[in-house]
Amino acid sequence: MNGFVIPIMVGTGFLLDVFWGDPHWLPHPVRLMGALISRLERGIRTCLPKTEKGELLGGALLAVLTVLLSAGVPLGLLLLAARLHPYFFLALGSFMCYQLLAAKSLRTESMKVCERLEARDTEGARRAVSMIVGRDTERLSEEGIAKAAVETVAENASDGVLAPLFYMALGGPVLGFFYKAVNTMDSMVGYKNERYLYFGRAAARFDDICNFIPARLSAGLMILAGTLLGLDGKDALRIYRRDRKNHASPNSAQTESVCAGALGVELAGDAWYFGVLHKKKTIGDAKRPVVPGDIRLANRLMYGTAVLGLILFGGLSVLIYGVWTA
Repeated sequence: MNGFVIPIMVGTGFLLDVFWGDPHWLPHPVRLMGALISRLERGIRTCLPKTEKGELLGGALLAVLTVLLSAGVPLGLLLLAARLHPYFFLALGSFMCYQLLAAKSLRTESMKVCERLEARDTEGARRAVSMIVGRDTERLSEEGIAKAAVETVAENASDGVLAPLFYMALGGPVLGFFYKAVNTMDSMVGYKNERYLYFGRAAARFDDICNFIPARLSAGLMILAGTLLGLDGKDALRIYRRDRKNHASPNSAQTESVCAGALGVELAGDAWYFGVLHKKKTIGDAKRPVVPGDIRLANRLMYGTAVLGLILFGGLSVLIYGVWTA
């Protein structure tokens, strides 16, 4: 059974996420990571000079401490569980894998936007979408709200589902926590504004590196999923080839471009952040307006991609750990 422990943990965690999601009453490791990052940032900033070099050094120190603590604590808990009983180790590892996946919560939160739009409650839809996007939402039209939700599902199909699956398949929950720490850190400090231009640079670069392979694997799997689900797989591939670099991040447009092509809509473009308009390239062709139902289609595409990812990465994990323990 040793060679199948990691695949079993990952598969069990995936099923728990599909059926249970993220109950609000259950303490979540990402919230703990967020609290850790905030505390470390405050402490580091008080100790280092507020110069370019000081900010760069502080950001690098934040990155190192965050990933070491975020991966080290789960590692210690798993080692303790293994000493107590193999099945306790398996159960704890499965629970950790479940907490690292966000497919159900992503669907739940994005569908709140869809439901409010379909009920013609524009203000309610704006409030709902503000919970899952970083941009300003008060200026968004109904189509803009739907587009923002679709973009979030498409991008987080990689960040929140496929990338964690990839790293957990390679290194179990510990490597999964390592990745999640990097991703959470980037979402908190990886901005190019006055506060984080230098301090957040290490986190942003670290996130780019960690997502480089998973984002491209996610795009390939999403093209296949779109074809199998009866969406426009041919256009998904065409738009991916043309628009996959239409984003400041080297990874964000990978799955967004596939989703835009599969749905036959235009995503991205200009957006407001903290009261400032940011000019951005568009992704996809505006064959038709983005409608609330596209949020539902984006979620179907996300889940289809996740299932294919589970099969591929699970097989890779069995191969790696089966050979290792043979």
